Amino acid sequence: MIHEIPLERRTLHGHFSRELEPIVSVDPGDSVAFQALNAGWRWEAAREFFEQKDPTLDDGHALIGPIEVRGARAGETLAVSIDEVVPGGWAVTFGDGVAFGWTIRDGHAINERGVTVAIEPFLGVIGMPPPEPGVYSTGPPRRWGGNIDCKLLVAGSTLYLPIPVDGALVSAGDGHAAQGDGEVSGTAIECPLERARLTLALRDDLELRMPIARIREGWVSFGFDEDLDTAAGLAVETMLDLMERELGTDRKHALALASVVVDVRVTQLVNGAKGAHAVLRDDAIRI
Repeated sequence: MIHEIPLERRTLHGHFSRELEPIVSVDPGDSVAFQALNAGWRWEAAREFFEQKDPTLDDGHALIGPIEVRGARAGETLAVSIDEVVPGGWAVTFGDGVAFGWTIRDGHAINERGVTVAIEPFLGVIGMPPPEPGVYSTGPPRRWGGNIDCKLLVAGSTLYLPIPVDGALVSAGDGHAAQGDGEVSGTAIECPLERARLTLALRDDLELRMPIARIREGWVSFGFDEDLDTAAGLAVETMLDLMERELGTDRKHALALASVVVDVRVTQLVNGAKGAHAVLRDDAIRI
């Protein structure tokens, strides 16, 4: 079943909290489809979609949700299949406080100085609230997802997240038409989304220390921390967990193989908690 979520004030929020009431409840295996504002709460470039916002509760990304998944329990894993991400026709990137506008069409983005780049749209934020009560920023990524900002999470990918609270309470938004690893200015090609569609499923047989993802080319593991070395270490440890499980091997052998075939990359440097991801391509190992 596909649940169509309207773009309206009731369905948007700018913080994470386990105390937010869900906007819709879905069964595992259902899909949700929605439009999304850009990170700055804009549908049109010239004005915010909602002029009146709570300066505390709406200070973060404009997120759709929370979406309750019936039967989800803390400690299980949420599988988020990214089925569709369609960008709007305009976007913006900031460089040291200066805004550079983009026009998006025919699979490319063209900025106001005539520079053209190919687009690979994705959602910068897919995540759930921390298990503790309170109000939390949408800025940093956490073990339960959030502002991951990984350019590999395009349509066709599946993101696996540890569930922190019963019901999952997942939210999503922050359209990116394209981004480089690192997101070094703090912004990607930030765009509204004409349509995004996610399918939400549950796994009770997958214990994760950090999120992982299945992409077209293979597997990805993530690590987040204020210290980039620690984030990279978490991404590697999570990849080793995955390799032990998927390849049926021991950890020392997995580490030796990872040193040969796994690529560790910087996801982003700019969200408070830095992000790293490790990539294992399907064609890297033959068994």
